[in-house]
Amino acid sequence: MIPFYDPLRTYEDNYAHGPFGVFCEPSPYVYAGNAQATFLGHSVGRPFGIPAGPLLNAAFCAAAFRHGYDINVYKTVRTRAHPAHPFPNTLAVHVDGQLTVERAEHPVLADDDFRHVTSVTNSFGVPSRDPDEWQPDMAAAVRSAGTGQVLVGSFQGTRPDSGATDREKAYIADHVRAATLVAETGVRVLELNISCPNEGATDLLCFDTPTVVKIVDAVKTAVGELPLLLKLAYFRDDPPLARLVAATRGIVQGYAAVNTMSAHLVGRDGRQALPGQGRDVGGVCGAAIAWAGLEMAGRLATLRDRGSDDFTIVGVGGVRTQEDYAAMRHAGADVVMSATGAMFDPLLGLRIQGVAERARLR
Repeated sequence: MIPFYDPLRTYEDNYAHGPFGVFCEPSPYVYAGNAQATFLGHSVGRPFGIPAGPLLNAAFCAAAFRHGYDINVYKTVRTRAHPAHPFPNTLAVHVDGQLTVERAEHPVLADDDFRHVTSVTNSFGVPSRDPDEWQPDMAAAVRSAGTGQVLVGSFQGTRPDSGATDREKAYIADHVRAATLVAETGVRVLELNISCPNEGATDLLCFDTPTVVKIVDAVKTAVGELPLLLKLAYFRDDPPLARLVAATRGIVQGYAAVNTMSAHLVGRDGRQALPGQGRDVGGVCGAAIAWAGLEMAGRLATLRDRGSDDFTIVGVGGVRTQEDYAAMRHAGADVVMSATGAMFDPLLGLRIQGVAERARLR
Protein backbone atom coordinates (compact mmCIF):
# COMPACT_ATOMS: atom_id res chain seq x y z
CA MET A 1 0.00 0.00 0.00
CA ILE A 2 1.30 3.47 -0.89
CA PRO A 3 2.21 5.47 2.24
CA PHE A 4 0.40 8.79 2.63
CA TYR A 5 3.78 10.42 3.38
CA ASP A 6 6.19 9.27 0.68
CA PRO A 7 9.68 8.72 2.16
CA LEU A 8 11.18 8.64 -1.33
CA ARG A 9 10.18 12.29 -1.86
CA THR A 10 11.65 15.31 -0.10
CA TYR A 11 9.86 16.92 2.81
CA GLU A 12 9.05 19.94 0.64
CA ASP A 13 7.62 17.74 -2.12
CA ASN A 14 5.42 15.94 0.38
CA TYR A 15 4.29 19.24 1.86
CA ALA A 16 3.38 20.68 -1.53
CA HIS A 17 1.80 17.62 -3.18
CA GLY A 18 0.79 15.17 -0.46
CA PRO A 19 -0.87 13.25 0.94
CA PHE A 20 -0.59 10.25 -1.37
CA GLY A 21 -2.18 6.84 -1.87
CA VAL A 22 -5.60 6.10 -0.41
CA PHE A 23 -5.54 9.36 1.54
CA CYS A 24 -6.26 11.01 -1.82
CA GLU A 25 -9.37 8.87 -2.32
CA PRO A 26 -12.90 8.98 -0.86
CA SER A 27 -13.28 7.10 2.40
CA PRO A 28 -16.08 4.80 3.57
CA TYR A 29 -15.77 6.22 7.08
CA VAL A 30 -19.01 7.73 8.39
CA TYR A 31 -19.45 8.94 11.96
CA ALA A 32 -22.20 6.79 13.46
CA GLY A 33 -23.16 9.41 16.05
CA ASN A 34 -22.12 7.33 19.05
CA ALA A 35 -19.09 8.88 20.74
CA GLN A 36 -17.12 6.13 22.42
CA ALA A 37 -14.70 8.21 24.46
CA THR A 38 -13.96 11.61 25.94
CA PHE A 39 -10.67 13.32 25.24
CA LEU A 40 -9.89 16.25 27.54
CA GLY A 41 -13.54 17.27 27.67
CA HIS A 42 -14.35 16.56 24.02
CA SER A 43 -16.48 13.64 22.83
CA VAL A 44 -14.70 11.58 20.17
CA GLY A 45 -15.75 8.74 17.92
CA ARG A 46 -12.81 6.58 18.95
CA PRO A 47 -9.74 7.39 21.01
CA PHE A 48 -7.40 6.77 18.09
CA GLY A 49 -5.40 9.01 15.78
CA ILE A 50 -2.06 10.13 14.37
CA PRO A 51 0.60 11.92 16.45
CA ALA A 52 2.80 14.85 15.49
CA GLY A 53 5.05 13.95 12.60
CA PRO A 54 3.48 12.76 9.34
CA LEU A 55 0.54 15.24 9.21
CA LEU A 56 2.43 18.12 7.62
CA ASN A 57 -0.44 20.51 6.93
CA ALA A 58 -4.21 20.88 6.63
CA ALA A 59 -4.42 18.61 3.58
CA PHE A 60 -2.86 15.74 5.54
CA CYS A 61 -5.00 16.41 8.62
CA ALA A 62 -8.23 16.56 6.62
CA ALA A 63 -7.38 13.26 4.91
CA ALA A 64 -6.67 11.62 8.27
CA PHE A 65 -10.03 12.75 9.65
CA ARG A 66 -11.81 11.47 6.53
CA HIS A 67 -10.21 8.04 6.94
CA GLY A 68 -11.29 7.33 10.47
CA TYR A 69 -8.54 8.88 12.59
CA ASP A 70 -10.46 10.91 15.16
CA ILE A 71 -7.69 12.62 17.16
CA ASN A 72 -4.90 14.05 15.03
CA VAL A 73 -1.87 16.21 15.77
CA TYR A 74 -0.70 18.90 13.35
CA LYS A 75 3.08 18.61 12.90
CA THR A 76 5.06 20.61 15.48
CA VAL A 77 5.37 24.32 14.66
CA ARG A 78 7.68 27.10 15.82
CA THR A 79 7.62 30.88 16.12
CA ARG A 80 9.75 31.33 13.01
CA ALA A 81 10.57 29.41 9.85
CA HIS A 82 12.98 26.51 10.22
CA PRO A 83 14.16 24.25 7.36
CA ALA A 84 14.03 20.46 7.37
CA HIS A 85 17.19 18.39 7.55
CA PRO A 86 18.59 17.37 4.15
CA PHE A 87 16.91 14.53 2.28
CA PRO A 88 16.44 11.71 3.11
CA ASN A 89 14.51 12.23 6.33
CA THR A 90 12.96 8.78 6.57
CA LEU A 91 14.75 5.46 6.01
CA ALA A 92 13.63 1.90 6.59
CA VAL A 93 15.19 0.49 9.75
CA HIS A 94 16.13 -3.18 9.81
CA VAL A 95 16.45 -4.46 13.36
CA ASP A 96 15.85 -8.01 14.50
CA GLY A 97 13.27 -7.79 17.26
CA GLN A 98 13.06 -4.92 19.70
CA LEU A 99 15.26 -1.85 19.65
CA THR A 100 16.10 -1.98 23.35
CA VAL A 101 18.27 0.60 25.05
CA GLU A 102 21.15 -1.89 24.97
CA ARG A 103 20.62 -2.75 21.29
CA ALA A 104 20.54 0.96 20.38
CA GLU A 105 24.12 1.33 21.63
CA HIS A 106 25.26 -0.64 18.58
CA PRO A 107 24.92 0.32 14.88
CA VAL A 108 21.50 -0.27 13.32
CA LEU A 109 21.00 -0.82 9.58
CA ALA A 110 18.92 1.80 7.74
CA ASP A 111 18.34 2.14 3.98
CA ASP A 112 15.73 3.00 1.35
CA ASP A 113 14.32 -0.53 1.01
CA PHE A 114 10.75 0.02 2.22
CA ARG A 115 9.46 -3.43 1.27
CA HIS A 116 7.76 -5.01 4.28
CA VAL A 117 8.90 -2.08 6.43
CA THR A 118 7.81 -2.02 10.08
CA SER A 119 10.22 0.58 11.51
CA VAL A 120 11.68 3.81 10.14
CA THR A 121 13.95 6.69 11.01
CA ASN A 122 12.56 10.10 11.88
CA SER A 123 15.12 12.79 11.09
CA PHE A 124 13.43 16.05 10.13
CA GLY A 125 14.91 18.58 12.54
CA VAL A 126 11.47 19.93 13.49
CA PRO A 127 10.92 22.03 10.35
CA SER A 128 8.36 24.80 10.48
CA ARG A 129 6.81 27.37 8.18
CA ASP A 130 6.60 30.96 9.33
CA PRO A 131 3.54 31.63 11.52
CA ASP A 132 2.05 33.80 8.76
CA GLU A 133 1.81 30.58 6.74
CA TRP A 134 1.13 27.87 9.31
CA GLN A 135 -1.45 29.77 11.38
CA PRO A 136 -4.13 29.98 8.63
CA ASP A 137 -3.27 26.44 7.53
CA MET A 138 -3.67 25.08 11.05
CA ALA A 139 -6.98 26.94 11.35
CA ALA A 140 -8.10 25.15 8.16
CA ALA A 141 -7.05 21.84 9.71
CA VAL A 142 -9.17 22.64 12.77
CA ARG A 143 -12.18 23.24 10.52
CA SER A 144 -11.62 19.94 8.72
CA ALA A 145 -12.43 17.94 11.87
CA GLY A 146 -15.89 16.42 11.78
CA THR A 147 -18.27 15.55 14.59
CA GLY A 148 -16.50 13.43 17.17
CA GLN A 149 -13.06 14.52 15.99
CA VAL A 150 -10.38 16.76 17.52
CA LEU A 151 -7.27 18.48 16.14
CA VAL A 152 -4.32 18.93 18.50
CA GLY A 153 -1.79 21.70 17.84
CA SER A 154 1.83 20.73 18.55
CA PHE A 155 4.49 23.36 19.21
CA GLN A 156 7.97 23.78 20.61
CA GLY A 157 10.24 26.63 21.59
CA THR A 158 13.48 27.48 19.84
CA ARG A 159 16.61 28.31 21.78
CA PRO A 160 17.80 31.90 21.33
CA ASP A 161 21.04 32.93 19.67
CA SER A 162 24.14 32.79 21.82
CA GLY A 163 24.16 36.58 22.05
CA ALA A 164 20.88 36.79 23.96
CA THR A 165 21.17 38.55 27.33
CA ASP A 166 19.00 36.13 29.32
CA ARG A 167 18.84 32.93 27.30
CA GLU A 168 16.52 31.03 29.66
CA LYS A 169 14.05 33.91 29.82
CA ALA A 170 14.07 34.21 26.02
CA TYR A 171 13.63 30.45 25.64
CA ILE A 172 10.59 30.43 27.92
CA ALA A 173 9.14 33.47 26.14
CA ASP A 174 9.49 31.72 22.78
CA HIS A 175 7.47 28.78 24.10
CA VAL A 176 4.78 31.16 25.31
CA ARG A 177 4.61 32.93 21.96
CA ALA A 178 4.41 29.59 20.11
CA ALA A 179 1.60 28.40 22.38
CA THR A 180 -0.30 31.67 21.94
CA LEU A 181 0.02 31.54 18.16
CA VAL A 182 -1.26 27.96 18.11
CA ALA A 183 -4.16 28.82 20.44
CA GLU A 184 -5.20 31.60 18.06
CA THR A 185 -5.93 29.00 15.34
CA GLY A 186 -8.82 27.58 17.33
CA VAL A 187 -7.27 24.22 18.25
CA ARG A 188 -9.01 22.49 21.14
CA VAL A 189 -5.91 20.92 22.68
CA LEU A 190 -2.25 21.96 22.79
CA GLU A 191 0.75 19.63 22.83
CA LEU A 192 4.15 20.89 23.94
CA ASN A 193 6.86 18.82 22.27
CA ILE A 194 9.67 18.44 24.80
CA SER A 195 10.96 15.19 23.31
CA CYS A 196 12.87 16.44 20.25
CA PRO A 197 16.46 17.75 20.36
CA ASN A 198 16.65 21.52 20.67
CA GLU A 199 19.40 23.64 19.18
CA GLY A 200 22.47 23.79 21.37
CA ALA A 201 21.11 21.25 23.86
CA THR A 202 23.09 18.22 24.96
CA ASP A 203 19.97 16.48 26.19
CA LEU A 204 16.24 16.44 25.62
CA LEU A 205 14.16 19.10 27.30
CA CYS A 206 11.88 16.50 28.92
CA PHE A 207 14.80 15.38 31.10
CA ASP A 208 15.24 18.90 32.54
CA THR A 209 12.36 19.07 35.00
CA PRO A 210 13.12 22.52 36.50
CA THR A 211 13.12 24.17 33.06
CA VAL A 212 10.01 22.26 31.96
CA VAL A 213 8.14 23.51 35.04
CA LYS A 214 9.06 27.12 34.28
CA ILE A 215 7.92 26.73 30.68
CA VAL A 216 4.59 25.03 31.39
CA ASP A 217 3.81 27.51 34.16
CA ALA A 218 4.31 30.38 31.73
CA VAL A 219 2.45 28.65 28.90
CA LYS A 220 -0.58 27.80 31.03
CA THR A 221 -0.72 31.36 32.32
CA ALA A 222 -0.90 32.51 28.70
CA VAL A 223 -3.42 29.97 27.33
CA GLY A 224 -5.64 29.60 30.37
CA GLU A 225 -8.08 26.67 30.34
CA LEU A 226 -6.98 25.27 26.99
CA PRO A 227 -5.80 21.70 27.73
CA LEU A 228 -2.05 21.12 27.48
CA LEU A 229 -0.27 17.80 26.87
CA LEU A 230 3.46 17.15 27.21
CA LYS A 231 5.10 14.93 24.55
CA LEU A 232 7.76 12.77 26.20
CA ALA A 233 10.67 10.62 25.13
CA TYR A 234 11.45 7.25 26.73
CA PHE A 235 12.75 7.51 30.31
CA ARG A 236 15.23 4.76 31.19
CA ASP A 237 14.64 5.06 34.92
CA ASP A 238 11.55 5.58 37.03
CA PRO A 239 12.74 8.35 39.44
CA PRO A 240 13.28 11.06 36.77
CA LEU A 241 9.89 10.29 35.19
CA ALA A 242 8.21 10.36 38.59
CA ARG A 243 9.82 13.72 39.38
CA LEU A 244 8.65 15.24 36.09
CA VAL A 245 5.09 14.00 36.56
CA ALA A 246 4.97 15.09 40.20
CA ALA A 247 6.18 18.57 39.26
CA THR A 248 3.82 19.08 36.31
CA ARG A 249 0.69 16.96 36.86
CA GLY A 250 -1.08 19.82 38.61
CA ILE A 251 -0.34 22.15 35.70
CA VAL A 252 -0.76 20.10 32.52
CA GLN A 253 -3.65 17.84 31.58
CA GLY A 254 -1.77 14.86 30.22
CA TYR A 255 1.27 13.18 28.71
CA ALA A 256 1.98 11.57 25.33
CA ALA A 257 4.73 8.97 25.02
CA VAL A 258 6.88 7.90 23.35
CA ASN A 259 8.34 9.96 20.55
CA THR A 260 11.25 7.88 19.20
CA MET A 261 14.21 5.80 20.40
CA SER A 262 17.60 7.07 19.28
CA ALA A 263 20.08 4.79 17.52
CA HIS A 264 23.31 4.97 15.50
CA LEU A 265 22.14 4.42 11.93
CA VAL A 266 24.42 2.98 9.26
CA GLY A 267 24.01 1.90 5.65
CA ARG A 268 25.00 -1.47 4.24
CA ASP A 269 28.53 -0.12 3.74
CA GLY A 270 28.79 0.59 7.47
CA ARG A 271 28.89 4.33 7.00
CA GLN A 272 26.56 6.95 8.45
CA ALA A 273 23.14 6.41 6.85
CA LEU A 274 21.81 9.97 7.07
CA PRO A 275 23.84 12.75 5.43
CA GLY A 276 25.08 15.74 7.37
CA GLN A 277 26.89 16.63 10.55
CA GLY A 278 25.22 15.44 13.73
CA ARG A 279 22.95 12.95 11.98
CA ASP A 280 24.86 9.80 12.86
CA VAL A 281 22.16 9.28 15.49
CA GLY A 282 18.52 9.30 14.43
CA GLY A 283 15.16 8.64 16.01
CA VAL A 284 13.56 5.27 15.29
CA CYS A 285 9.79 4.78 15.12
CA GLY A 286 7.55 1.79 14.50
CA ALA A 287 7.40 -1.83 15.60
CA ALA A 288 10.93 -1.87 17.00
CA ILE A 289 9.92 0.56 19.78
CA ALA A 290 6.47 -0.87 20.59
CA TRP A 291 7.83 -2.19 23.88
CA ALA A 292 8.85 1.35 24.91
CA GLY A 293 5.44 2.83 24.15
CA LEU A 294 3.68 0.10 26.15
CA GLU A 295 6.10 0.41 29.02
CA MET A 296 5.76 4.19 29.26
CA ALA A 297 1.95 3.99 29.12
CA GLY A 298 2.01 1.51 31.99
CA ARG A 299 4.46 3.53 34.06
CA LEU A 300 2.44 6.72 33.57
CA ALA A 301 -0.72 4.84 34.55
CA THR A 302 0.97 3.67 37.75
CA LEU A 303 2.00 7.24 38.60
CA ARG A 304 -1.53 8.43 37.89
CA ASP A 305 -2.99 5.84 40.25
CA ARG A 306 -0.58 6.87 43.01
CA GLY A 307 -1.38 10.58 42.86
CA SER A 308 -4.31 12.84 43.59
CA ASP A 309 -4.40 14.65 40.23
CA ASP A 310 -5.90 12.75 37.29
CA PHE A 311 -4.38 13.16 33.82
CA THR A 312 -4.78 11.83 30.31
CA ILE A 313 -2.31 9.34 28.82
CA VAL A 314 -1.72 9.24 25.06
CA GLY A 315 0.03 6.01 24.09
CA VAL A 316 2.31 6.20 21.05
CA GLY A 317 4.92 3.83 19.66
CA GLY A 318 4.77 0.83 17.35
CA VAL A 319 0.99 0.61 16.96
CA ARG A 320 0.35 -1.22 13.67
CA THR A 321 -2.57 -3.57 14.33
CA GLN A 322 -5.86 -3.86 16.19
CA GLU A 323 -4.04 -6.00 18.75
CA ASP A 324 -1.45 -3.25 19.30
CA TYR A 325 -4.28 -0.77 19.87
CA ALA A 326 -5.91 -3.08 22.43
CA ALA A 327 -2.60 -3.71 24.21
CA MET A 328 -1.92 0.02 24.55
CA ARG A 329 -5.38 0.62 25.96
CA HIS A 330 -4.90 -2.25 28.39
CA ALA A 331 -1.60 -0.73 29.52
CA GLY A 332 -3.46 2.41 30.61
CA ALA A 333 -3.56 4.71 27.58
CA ASP A 334 -6.75 6.76 27.28
CA VAL A 335 -5.89 7.58 23.67
CA VAL A 336 -3.77 5.60 21.21
CA MET A 337 -1.91 7.06 18.23
CA SER A 338 0.01 5.57 15.32
CA ALA A 339 2.51 7.30 13.04
CA THR A 340 4.59 4.69 11.20
CA GLY A 341 1.79 2.12 11.24
CA ALA A 342 -0.74 4.59 9.86
CA MET A 343 1.70 6.04 7.34
CA PHE A 344 2.30 2.69 5.65
CA ASP A 345 -1.21 1.36 6.29
CA PRO A 346 -3.54 4.36 5.93
CA LEU A 347 -6.64 2.16 6.40
CA LEU A 348 -5.59 1.26 9.95
CA GLY A 349 -8.02 3.87 11.31
CA LEU A 350 -10.96 2.11 9.69
CA ARG A 351 -9.92 -1.24 11.16
CA ILE A 352 -9.55 0.27 14.63
CA GLN A 353 -13.03 1.74 14.16
CA GLY A 354 -14.38 -1.80 13.74
CA VAL A 355 -12.54 -3.08 16.82
CA ALA A 356 -13.84 -0.24 19.00
CA GLU A 357 -17.39 -0.70 17.72
CA ARG A 358 -17.36 -4.46 18.43
CA ALA A 359 -16.05 -3.81 21.93
CA ARG A 360 -18.86 -1.33 22.57
CA LEU A 361 -21.53 -3.83 21.48
CA ARG A 362 -20.28 -6.65 23.71
